[in-house]
Amino acid sequence: MRKHTTRRLLGALAVVSTLVLTATACGGGDASDGGAGGSSPKDVEAALAKGGKVTVWAWEPTLKKVAEDFEKKYPKVDIELVNAGTGDKQYTALQNAMAAGSGAPDVAQVEYYALGQFAIGKSVEDLSSYGARKYGTTFTSGPWNAVTEEEAIYALPMDSGPMAFFYNKKVFDKHGIEVPTTWDEYVEAARALHKADPKIFITNDTGDAGATTSLIWQAGGRPYKTDGTDVTVDFGDEGTKKYTATWQKLLDEKLVAPISSWSDAWYKGLADGSLATLSIGAWMPANLTSGVASASGDWRVAPLPQWTKGDKVSAENGGSSLAVPKAAKNKELAYAFTEFATTGAGASSRVAAGAFPATRADLESKAFLDTPFPYFGGQKANRIFADSARDVGADWSYLPYQVYANSIFNDTVGKAYVSPTTITDGLKKWQEASVTYGNDQGFTVNK
Repeated sequence: MRKHTTRRLLGALAVVSTLVLTATACGGGDASDGGAGGSSPKDVEAALAKGGKVTVWAWEPTLKKVAEDFEKKYPKVDIELVNAGTGDKQYTALQNAMAAGSGAPDVAQVEYYALGQFAIGKSVEDLSSYGARKYGTTFTSGPWNAVTEEEAIYALPMDSGPMAFFYNKKVFDKHGIEVPTTWDEYVEAARALHKADPKIFITNDTGDAGATTSLIWQAGGRPYKTDGTDVTVDFGDEGTKKYTATWQKLLDEKLVAPISSWSDAWYKGLADGSLATLSIGAWMPANLTSGVASASGDWRVAPLPQWTKGDKVSAENGGSSLAVPKAAKNKELAYAFTEFATTGAGASSRVAAGAFPATRADLESKAFLDTPFPYFGGQKANRIFADSARDVGADWSYLPYQVYANSIFNDTVGKAYVSPTTITDGLKKWQEASVTYGNDQGFTVNK
């Protein structure tokens, strides 16, 4: 990302935000205040001594305990946690508050894929001068790369989603099928399972932008590149081709269930064994435990299948950061809470409550690695998740308007799931639509 932001782009980002987030107005606030924030660690210490109120917009439940612990350590500071909605709903509210010039929080939870949209428009603080620069080796590479751009640090990682392979051991054992270690073996397992019992599918898929880009990431594809306002979108690389060649077989042979994730049918399939596997982020165990309790003991975790036998490459799926909006009233205290919640005791507290860490120290701690998961038959699944975190492929980036791109995935790639359109053709349409949109908003895309 170039260090300057053009007037045209700022106007473009305002439009991006309006269209993507369905805001009623935009472009105001202090978005024109580019460059790094001016506060220093000493300013943060002084703010903590003085005290004040910090409003945090987040939906992540483990922050409640962190807020309590922070207030105990700094009794002059009052933390107000607000659930302003999940994902897009919160981004809409956040953009509206920024546009209105009032009501923005001091800290906001922002998913990695969405952070670029706020960062490139300079609507979130560059935290490098506050003291965030020292955390360059604190976090694993995937989350850290997601919050940084050259020298700027636009948020601190709150958690991560290194991918793993969750499978129903009871179903695999019943039909004598080996757990796949490659995606070719995965296709064979899909065929064998469905042949053994036509009610069983290897997994579900009705078109998911996050899942698709994560598997392309693992396959070595890097379809997005951003350099300031210059953007490239290319779904014709070899990594993307690896993904489409495999996933097209599954669609052509009707080996994936036409069930949407997080639906009632999805939970039912995970519980009764008719959906046999999930390739998803390490945050999934809590969801299985709470949402598919009846299948406790049936499931296990394995490394993500590889595109080339013997490789050890993973990718991220999901994950969030904590950012400080430019419009925050008390940026120094906001940074102090962000730092507390994402590093040291705050991070460990959240991990103990079920969050998956983005910090290397927590990932490498014996207590974390040796934690048994009763849901997975006592398996020490964190060892697999930690290995995956270390093996995440580098140099991945999202579009600066990824929220919009994801919103049109089902209008383009999604057709491959309900018509003769291939995934490759769908990705081509997705690329064309993303290029057109980006150029319309003031970016220079594929030129």
